[in-house]
Amino acid sequence: MRIVTPSGDPVRTASADEFSEPVRWQSAMKRALRDPAELCRRLQLPDSCVDAAIAAAADFPLFVPREFAAKMTPGDPHDPLLLQVLPVLRELESPQGFTADPVGDSDATLTPGLLQKYAGRALLVTTGACAVHCRYCFRRHFPYTEVPSGVAAWQEAIDALAGDESIHEVLLSGGDPLTLADATLAELAQQLAAIPHLRRIRVHSRLPIMIPQRINDQLLAWLTGTRLTPIVVIHANHPRELDRPVLESIDRLNQAGVMVLNQAVLLAGINDDVEVLAELSERLVDQRVAPYYLHQLDRVKGAAHFEVSRERGAELIRQLRTRLPGYAVPRYVEEIAGEPNKTIIA
Repeated sequence: MRIVTPSGDPVRTASADEFSEPVRWQSAMKRALRDPAELCRRLQLPDSCVDAAIAAAADFPLFVPREFAAKMTPGDPHDPLLLQVLPVLRELESPQGFTADPVGDSDATLTPGLLQKYAGRALLVTTGACAVHCRYCFRRHFPYTEVPSGVAAWQEAIDALAGDESIHEVLLSGGDPLTLADATLAELAQQLAAIPHLRRIRVHSRLPIMIPQRINDQLLAWLTGTRLTPIVVIHANHPRELDRPVLESIDRLNQAGVMVLNQAVLLAGINDDVEVLAELSERLVDQRVAPYYLHQLDRVKGAAHFEVSRERGAELIRQLRTRLPGYAVPRYVEEIAGEPNKTIIA
């Protein structure tokens, strides 16, 4: 994946001493941890962790913001935030049924970088850059070098959207679209808003969780500055991801009138526990974020060790329904390549 770092304004980061100085979000991207050995040293993990992480990172590099690493518990190799980003040897296994394109992105491509799987909406892969390399990422093998970059290069995709009046919503995805410069995103939003039949712009991003200072005035200006209804889908898997700076970033979206949803992935050893999922949902709802989906793991090559059985997932949802109001229980879904909608498991 490419890492891009355009310019922007400084804001304050997490409260830990290491991150107490004002830092631009682009600077947070630049200084993110890329060396598995450094991550293991910082978290006081055993030497065996280093060798395994280096070997696994050769296939899919480590990238984790220091702000996120600061939330992890030193000396705990089972920390649920660490497990999401630490390369491990099990990624090198190739069990049957796990593939490079588990959700059928290649078959859903309309033009380079533009995908359509479901009626009424299409997805633009804007960049290969991310704010973090999640080890379970279903696009960890995606051919990002083939994706157009920049508004001029997206013209074919924009023309395709303009030519299909059945499409009412555009999803900006990646990678992570919020790694792009606000000026670029503003121009893209304006071009999309000029297409009469489009109604909504939806942004899928881990930035509000990983580098919460990304939610700045410039971003809010372009996101809410067109006639398109703005929606932001964040991605938090564990309640410990929702610390004060993250909640403040979400509040800025709320105050600007942006609908905010959360998608989580059911992950073994991370959130396959009713107490964890209940706390995650309640913290989200308290912040006016809808717990939208709990995804069954996409069976991408390198992520088999994260898989939780559907039976266990359905049981967790049943337990959540006994203790949470209905609006706080996410829909437990699976994406099956070629299907016209996500499949509801429970």
